[in-house]
Amino acid sequence: MLIGVISDTHLKGEKVPTEILEALKDVELILHAGDILEMSILRKFEEVAETIAVKGNMDQRDVAESLPDRRVITVGGFKIGITHGWGPPMGIKRRARAMFKENLDCIVYGHTHTAEIKEKDGVLYFNPGSPTDKMFADRNTIGFLEVTDKLIPSIIELKYTSP
Repeated sequence: MLIGVISDTHLKGEKVPTEILEALKDVELILHAGDILEMSILRKFEEVAETIAVKGNMDQRDVAESLPDRRVITVGGFKIGITHGWGPPMGIKRRARAMFKENLDCIVYGHTHTAEIKEKDGVLYFNPGSPTDKMFADRNTIGFLEVTDKLIPSIIELKYTSP
């Protein structure tokens, strides 16, 4: 199974850049780690694949009231926690881990806009970065999580050709 992993889209209206939707076209599931901003954006992702999302610190009221701040899902026997994160980049993995009491195989988080894949104490920490914002990162990225007999994370950089 191929899962698209995205966070910090920070989009308004119904326009999601074609490059993002094209990159996600082959996934069976999308995990969105918050800062969606508006529910209309989440609906665009749901047109591509089932989308499981959590709220972020910048989400507008309709999103913040509709989504939880954490979720745990099981895919292919692996437990995956999803949260947005908060505070400064230093210590964000520790704070993300503290959101969950469950034993997890992977924690998907966002907030920093910087892609990162790290394993610590048997847990895969996966931040897909931001596909739209370069204020805090030097590139626009999304992630993929391939689920086989193990979790195989990857990050791709998006190159925009449309305005």
